[in-house]
Amino acid sequence: MMTLYSRGDDPHCHRVRIVLAAKGLEARIVDIDPVRPPEDLIDLNPFQSVPTLVDRDLVVYGAGIIAEYLDERFPAPALLPGDPGGRAQARVALHRIEQDWYALVPLLEGGEKRDETRARRLMLEAVLAAEPLFRIKPWFLSDHFSLLDAAVAPVLWRLPRWRVTVPTGTTPIERYCQRVFAHPAFRASLSEAERDMRA
Repeated sequence: MMTLYSRGDDPHCHRVRIVLAAKGLEARIVDIDPVRPPEDLIDLNPFQSVPTLVDRDLVVYGAGIIAEYLDERFPAPALLPGDPGGRAQARVALHRIEQDWYALVPLLEGGEKRDETRARRLMLEAVLAAEPLFRIKPWFLSDHFSLLDAAVAPVLWRLPRWRVTVPTGTTPIERYCQRVFAHPAFRASLSEAERDMRA
């Protein structure tokens, strides 16, 4: 069985847990304390970062790298397009999400007050700028649930926690949130801490 070193409140870890659930994969989840990481994680990953996945003798870290590894190692159901052009487009979109959304997470998760206020504004702008993309397909730029949804959903789930309020009337975003939060993989991926974020 694979082992995932994770944190129950971390969006990067949540992203990987969604992929595991979408693939129907079982993994032993080791919830870590970032202040005192376990000795085995220190030995496995020089950065002591989560998520870190151990699959037999292979150690993989970095949420995006783990997600793509799982999609290639367990090809059904496919969470990236089958053709090279489609995969490249999905990877470009994932890169933008990481640069525009995930880069703000450290500031929203305990940065200085001034930085947090600015990060909230930038996150709202980034989400609203993506609003046309939520209209194109039933899922994020896809006809099927994909790695893009696994990346987008953890951020959208945490917006109320970060006090980022998407204005009412942004219907495509609201519809997408209802759809993705109801997806079985998303529901199965939620930790207790993540459930409490919207309790």
